[in-house]
Amino acid sequence: MRRRLLATAAAAVALCGISAPQALADAGVSGQDEMFLMRAHQGNLAEIAAGHDARKHAMSTCVKHVGAALVRDHTKLDADLKMLADKLDVTLPASPSAEQKKELAAVQAKAGGPAYDAAWLTTQDAAHRRTLALIDQEIKGGKHPQVVAAARTARPVVAMHLDMVRGGTCHAAKDAGVVHAGSAGHLATADDSSTTVVGMAGMIGGGLLTVGGAVWLLRARRPVRKG
Repeated sequence: MRRRLLATAAAAVALCGISAPQALADAGVSGQDEMFLMRAHQGNLAEIAAGHDARKHAMSTCVKHVGAALVRDHTKLDADLKMLADKLDVTLPASPSAEQKKELAAVQAKAGGPAYDAAWLTTQDAAHRRTLALIDQEIKGGKHPQVVAAARTARPVVAMHLDMVRGGTCHAAKDAGVVHAGSAGHLATADDSSTTVVGMAGMIGGGLLTVGGAVWLLRARRPVRKG
């Protein structure tokens, strides 16, 4: 009987140890999560293309610098996002949206003069405002913790880019340098660290209570020796 009770206690501790992580791993991807991944990917592709174009056609050094920053940061963000999408089995679009391609073509038509820089900055101001709205929507209503974490990771980067083009004026000095975005999956773990710690504490506590209960029961069942 004693061995049976100890085995039951050990099994309970093991179950406590796997339940929370398994629940997190099994969290489904909602329609909003999937939409965010697809639209954010298209946004990254559009910003990378616009950044490359600015580096080639912009008249001012400031706009060229901002274009380079877009390429640098959105390339990093998109690499992490594609890794997460692949992990969650979400198929991403192969190119920017038709509207995004149209916007870039309209800016490219002004290449060769100062009108290009003004059009590029104005277009990027509007694009980054839309992206921030998309990110905030996911942070507020997203369901999958890793997708929400990816949105939180992208937000300060996109906000910085908006500051660099705000009002259609170039502000290269707003560039904070290389963004250490990390992978979306890893950041989701870091972002949920408090939840993870609490969950682990609960699992450990539950396991200790189970073991303690088994030990108490064993002692209670032990016959009292008469002196």
